[in-house]
Amino acid sequence: MSGQTFALLIGLVSQLLFSSRIVLQWIQSERARRVLVPALFWKISLVSSFLMILYGMLRHDPIILGAQLLSYAIYIRNLQLLGQWQTLGRWFRAAAYSFPLLMIAWFIVGTAHFSLRALLHSAIPGGWLVLGAVGQTVFLLRFVYQWVHSERRGESVLPLGFWVVSLLGSGLILIYAMLRLDAVLIIGNVFGTVVYGRNILLLRREQEQGATL
Repeated sequence: MSGQTFALLIGLVSQLLFSSRIVLQWIQSERARRVLVPALFWKISLVSSFLMILYGMLRHDPIILGAQLLSYAIYIRNLQLLGQWQTLGRWFRAAAYSFPLLMIAWFIVGTAHFSLRALLHSAIPGGWLVLGAVGQTVFLLRFVYQWVHSERRGESVLPLGFWVVSLLGSGLILIYAMLRLDAVLIIGNVFGTVVYGRNILLLRREQEQGATL
């Protein structure tokens, strides 16, 4: 199996998991007629992000790598806010903390298809990198916003602003993915934009109903 094929496989598995968490959240929200975020959403996100970190390294894509490293930490924090982190078991928590660090160390040492040197000398055009960086920055700001909002409330919540920023960031990343011909990012963001839009509608409806009471 070639390095590119392996990277594609890792990326597709990661996006499948990312999509499954969105489907889970979508189904539960539709049933409740309001936006819900189960703890399993964050658990799946954590595993998916770990795989996307690996995918970003294999693709030598600094945009994916940087975004997922930050997202990974935010997913852990949300599990802590939900009181779910301690329930995952000591070995899982130790692995969750250690694996990204070990992988980055391995990446720095480098192999023929997996190296920091290749990442730093990426052939991605500068304009594309700027677009991808802006898209990922916007996309990550949703979690910074969500993190601050959750810390203030002392619980893990996803407010309306989270989904609005998600929709905007996903659209920019989708353009970047098309330029890069990155099937993994295209699949994930096409599906994501539909769900983000639906959650915005649900939250606006919920707010309107609350205002009329």
